[in-house]
Amino acid sequence: MDRLAVISDSHIPERASELPAPFRERIRSADQVIHAGDFTSEDVLAEVASLADDDLTAVYGNMDPRNLDLPAVDTLTTEGVTFVVSHGTGAPDDYEERVAGIVREEADEQAIGIAGHTHEVLDTTREGIRLLNPGSVTGAPPASRATMMIVDVDDGDLDVTIQDA
Repeated sequence: MDRLAVISDSHIPERASELPAPFRERIRSADQVIHAGDFTSEDVLAEVASLADDDLTAVYGNMDPRNLDLPAVDTLTTEGVTFVVSHGTGAPDDYEERVAGIVREEADEQAIGIAGHTHEVLDTTREGIRLLNPGSVTGAPPASRATMMIVDVDDGDLDVTIQDA
């Protein structure tokens, strides 16, 4: 079994000051960490990579500086499950369709889409593709609270839990 810490939308230092302490420990203890963009600084990327012990899959968000040199889309396969990670940048009205389209372009229909951008927790299925959004790890506005997801993956099965700080 692999445990994934799934986070997004740090927005440090513009909208938040630091990662919540309870989340730091959850990130540190995970087997893999996924960040779906909007670190907004090199320091935060370095901190998350350090907490993840470099077992980090991360993508570029629309608020990230260009020098972070992250891909727009990345994939991670563990325990028989492929995750397609993107930020989900764009208008809110077609967010789910857009992220599902990215998953279809990058992998097969069995893949799980992980994206951020909206700061709203989401676990839904769109066009046959499961989509996860962990919300904002720092509770950065417009989020109403700090959230992340823990995803336990075991031989193709997923158990997703939403965590509050």
